[in-house]
Amino acid sequence: MDNRDYDDDLDENMELLPFPVEHKAKEKKTLFFIFLSALIISIGTIGFVSIWVKLTNGPEKRNVILMISDGFGPASETFARDYYQFVNGLSYDNVIPLDRIQVGSSRTRSADSLVTDSAAGATAFSCVKKTYNGAIGVDTDQTPCGTILEAAKAIGMKTGLVVTSRITHATPASFSAHVISREMEEIIATQQLGDYPLGRQVDLMIGGGRCFFLPNSTTGSCRSDDRDLIAEAKNSGFTYFSSRNEFDKIDPKSQSIPLIGLLTLDHMSYEIDRNPTDEPSLKEMSEKAIRILEKQTADSDKGFFLMIEGSRIDMAAHSNDPGAHVHDILAYNEAIDFVTKYVDDHPGTVVISVSDHETGGLTLALQTDYYEYPEYLWYPDVISRIKNSSYALSVELTKYWSNDRTEYIKDNILRNSLGISDFSDDEVNFLVANHTQLEYEIYMANLTSWRALVGWTTHGHTGVDVNLYAHGKNTNALRGNHENTYIGQFITEYLNLDPDSITLRLNSNNTFHKSTSNITNYNVDHLAHYHAGHIPRRT
Repeated sequence: MDNRDYDDDLDENMELLPFPVEHKAKEKKTLFFIFLSALIISIGTIGFVSIWVKLTNGPEKRNVILMISDGFGPASETFARDYYQFVNGLSYDNVIPLDRIQVGSSRTRSADSLVTDSAAGATAFSCVKKTYNGAIGVDTDQTPCGTILEAAKAIGMKTGLVVTSRITHATPASFSAHVISREMEEIIATQQLGDYPLGRQVDLMIGGGRCFFLPNSTTGSCRSDDRDLIAEAKNSGFTYFSSRNEFDKIDPKSQSIPLIGLLTLDHMSYEIDRNPTDEPSLKEMSEKAIRILEKQTADSDKGFFLMIEGSRIDMAAHSNDPGAHVHDILAYNEAIDFVTKYVDDHPGTVVISVSDHETGGLTLALQTDYYEYPEYLWYPDVISRIKNSSYALSVELTKYWSNDRTEYIKDNILRNSLGISDFSDDEVNFLVANHTQLEYEIYMANLTSWRALVGWTTHGHTGVDVNLYAHGKNTNALRGNHENTYIGQFITEYLNLDPDSITLRLNSNNTFHKSTSNITNYNVDHLAHYHAGHIPRRT
């Protein structure tokens, strides 16, 4: 066989033999390395994108807006919804803003009573502790307890309070002061400006109560000493304002903090009496505060904590005044509507709305004759004709003693302001006679409640559970029925706060909160306690 024949045979055999084993293994190894390289590149790309997103977006900034509807119970929500539907000609299934975010209910008892007051109720939220009625930021042993506002400040958050009461009143005080009695408003005012062991903790305050910041030499002052807290606030860096005009000029984009606005000497007006050229609404104050705090935290990874209170819902219920009560509830719902929309646009923000207690024992239906079976109805049209609070009208009555007093009462008070045209001689005669301001107020509130078939069981608080509302991230944890202390616990966990460390700092000086030398004990009449015009002032 020659070489040519051998080569031909080899080529033929090569075509018939399977692919060489070593060549096949090499191809598999190559394919494996190609796949592995592609996988590594993909993982690396995904990881890079993830890191890039984290670097560009940063950690989620968290804000909490706690809204407190003082004295607002379950029946009050129905009352406001029914009234709103009636005056706006809406169908029975129309809802108000609070209805959309209801998640559960809150139990309200205090440490020493089945019926709480606002001080113990607010301290349950702020300190995550039950305490005795009247306590402001202290526990049952009268020991100062760190609040969620102070704990938020400690980690670099901005803080604020917006109320329609005096800024020194029980609810805002329970977040920003520590005293053994709610009556110690002179001391509360000094602490709110930073005159206590922690120094200034509140960056923004808007509400009423200027009288507790004025020296006793000033007309309108409620203080027993000569401290000028407004001057002290300015000297320590606060921007101060006291009028609607000044409020309107505040630009959230450029306004510095700390900021304090005291728009009235005492409580701000009921919504039904509010003159919009003199006083901003709760919604306007809330929006301004949120925009300021938002701007102040824009370049920080820390957000803000803001407490907003619809304070005078409670006070109207103390008077059993249905007209004042419903208008303040609706004003609160306007603020709720704005805040929930803000939460939708700012995913790290949470809003919680809750009441400290129910006031008045409101019922929608009233049995006017004990011996006759009652009708199943109440009349929102009666409420719709009311133009002023019974409080404002009672103040007028104490001042108007002209010869035409009887006609003035019939025309201005009954027909025009209360919308009552079927008044009796006995009703007119009572109002013509000389009575105290409070007696006039309660009497006129009864006139409208009785005609509307709206019932009340008390001029004080009741022990019923109150509705709980929430909107935003993680708020499913609030579904169901909870103790009021759980509200503060949720906020503590959501913001990763440490109130216990604040408690330790506060108690390094354990006497500052127990001073009793400056208690302004004006609460001679427990109902008068809640109204403007009752505090002894310098004239």
